[in-house]
Amino acid sequence: MIKVSFQGERGAYSEAAAFSFFGKNIETVPLPTFAEVLAHTTNDTTDYSVLPVENSLEGSVGESYDLLYSTPLNAVGEIYHKIEHCLIGTGPLEKVDTVYSHPQALGQCRNFIQQHNIKTVPSYDTAGSVKIIKEIKKDNVACIASKSASEIYQVPIIKEGMADRPNNYTRFLVLSKKQSKETQKDKTSIIFSVKHEPGTLFQVIEKFNNYGVNLTKIESRPKKDATWEYNFYVDIEGHVNNQRLSEMIVKIKENTLFFKVLGSYPAAELD
Repeated sequence: MIKVSFQGERGAYSEAAAFSFFGKNIETVPLPTFAEVLAHTTNDTTDYSVLPVENSLEGSVGESYDLLYSTPLNAVGEIYHKIEHCLIGTGPLEKVDTVYSHPQALGQCRNFIQQHNIKTVPSYDTAGSVKIIKEIKKDNVACIASKSASEIYQVPIIKEGMADRPNNYTRFLVLSKKQSKETQKDKTSIIFSVKHEPGTLFQVIEKFNNYGVNLTKIESRPKKDATWEYNFYVDIEGHVNNQRLSEMIVKIKENTLFFKVLGSYPAAELD
């Protein structure tokens, strides 16, 4: 049976994303940190890792991007998982004055929290916050997590539909030691850095236009070993085995200090 590592407790959105990608007939392995999730797959304890990389409301998950820079694993798939937050607790809404959840979830429900003047307490995981409030056993303390987390830990739902906007999706990458074969609709993720000089980034971006390759995302993250210098994370259409794409990559490498193909994989679609 396939083993898939994810960050958080049973009922976390990352676990739901794993089931969405692989189906229910897998063994999921919950772990406390993103680094441990990837390490388990790197050490062959699990076959795959599922890692959240960005949310449609709150943006990118910085820690995940930083880990992608150094991991030896390949991106072999992606999932857009719809996030449906619930307010979970034992008391009525009027009594709730404190709410626990992962910082991303708290940010995605900011309007509701502010309107009700609720104190927020960041926790390591949405599903884990259900475990926390179950132990606290106070009617004024609630959490934000998924419906499945409510069912798993048997703590009732006070209110569904907590997110500020209904179009709340998190994009997850699936990582493995394997590589994905080319299909008719692929995406490739790359990471690179350039000299801190005028025109160096343009020299790279120009290549996408010259080779007719569609760039679907570009984002910068600070380098950990150089102040005010950045690594660029880029998603492009196509598979690295495609001749045009592989030729472009050779040209891009000539203008970069660091270059890494994170992986090519079938592009996911929103549900």
